[in-house]
Amino acid sequence: MQHILDQLKEKRAQAELGGGQKRIDAQHGKGKLTARERLDVLLDPGSFEEYDRYVEHNCVDFGMDEQHIPGDGVVTGSGTVNGRLVFVFSQDFTVFGGSLSERHAEKICKVMDMALKIGAPVIGLNDSGGARIQEGVASLGGYAEVFQRNVLASGVVPQLSLIMGPCAGGAVYSPAMTDFIFMVKDSSYMFVTGPDVVKTVTNEVVTQEELGGAVTHTTKSSVADLAFENDIEALLTARDFIDFMPLSNREEVPERPTADPFDRTEPSLDQIIPANANQPYDMHEVIEKTLDEGDFFEVQPAHAGNIICGFGRVEGRTVGVVANQPMVLAGVLDINSAKKAARFVRYCDAFSIPILTFVDVPGFLPGTAQEHNGIIKHGAKLLFAYAEATVPKITVITRKAYGGAYDVMSSKHLRGDLNYAWPTAEIAVMGAKGAVEIIFRNKSEEEIAERTKEYEDRFANPFVAASKGFIDEVIMPHSTRLRIALGLRKLRSKQLENPWKKHDNIPL
Repeated sequence: MQHILDQLKEKRAQAELGGGQKRIDAQHGKGKLTARERLDVLLDPGSFEEYDRYVEHNCVDFGMDEQHIPGDGVVTGSGTVNGRLVFVFSQDFTVFGGSLSERHAEKICKVMDMALKIGAPVIGLNDSGGARIQEGVASLGGYAEVFQRNVLASGVVPQLSLIMGPCAGGAVYSPAMTDFIFMVKDSSYMFVTGPDVVKTVTNEVVTQEELGGAVTHTTKSSVADLAFENDIEALLTARDFIDFMPLSNREEVPERPTADPFDRTEPSLDQIIPANANQPYDMHEVIEKTLDEGDFFEVQPAHAGNIICGFGRVEGRTVGVVANQPMVLAGVLDINSAKKAARFVRYCDAFSIPILTFVDVPGFLPGTAQEHNGIIKHGAKLLFAYAEATVPKITVITRKAYGGAYDVMSSKHLRGDLNYAWPTAEIAVMGAKGAVEIIFRNKSEEEIAERTKEYEDRFANPFVAASKGFIDEVIMPHSTRLRIALGLRKLRSKQLENPWKKHDNIPL
């Protein structure tokens, strides 16, 4: 018996040392934590239960039969984040560069299968040199097994990927199919083909950071949601983020105590809309003054800033927020903002998270670049997402809602449950001046000015839409939180189902 216990102790120590102290020191030298240190930061103290600690690869080619390290380059198991169950895998760069083998993939698949059966989020910490080339097609098969589970888990349990080192080639597609991606500046990168291949094929000279670094993917490509300065900041933020998420699509959104009164008024909102219609204001202020304690977790803040997406709470319960941002491109809808918001709306709908929409939109962005790149199809994604969503939807029009963009932004016609407008709201096909110049194109300047005033009197208010039942109530800005809180209370028992279908065909 003692012999077995000694062997167990030795195997455990070997697994926990990973690729050895020298490689651990090299990892620390790059400013990165090891796979196990990351789990210590992410999970509640003492909550981690490891699976498959002693699994080893089964490769015998290229001298691999002489190199066996327990765990095979990935630490897998379950734990809790603020007392709530999550399943995790953390790739260990100190073991064969974190490369994915057949057994490595099987470990990841096992925790994903468990998460699906039980109904709990999956958090993947990616730090891998890619497929283990000594195993050839077996490692590629391992990737495909993981991909299949990403797809099956989509919309069933939340999936969060933290890119904490290299993630290249086929490895990028697993995070790409998860719901949210966090990256670390200067130490993580994602690309399908690296700088050397790019140089060979296209003659472009580019660094890893420029090609697929955290800043590139959170600003230009929108592949990732947030970029952090270091591992610890990314992991602690992931803890906060998971707090907003339901455990699965079978569970309600989490609820936590709040001291923020539901009927708190915000008199400052009564003066937030500038007198000059062309002057912007920061929609973040409206959002933060509506949510509990002003706590708003924004996703993709550095990409498509003309629309804001993120999570907050009202009466302690998670809500998703979508809002036009007048500070960027006057809040206009374009290709990037439509794609960003559409994916966010669909995520909220998949996990029964109510959606609050704040509208101040002058329309869709004109121009050949937008039209030639498919604004019609991309704009339709947001329209489709809102129309398809069956979760509680509350809309507040703060200043203007013009043209097709009025329809798209969770209008009453797309089954908005409660549609409110501030007294400053203008709901029309387009701005008064532009409309009058089309209707009265051959008239004098004096007459156009007169007709513009007439158009403004007719449409530069919310009452025409309200008279048709498209707006449920014209509310004072200071009472926005109260109205939303009461609306969400009554909508908790909302029941709405779309017609049966295998799945829809969103205009991708």
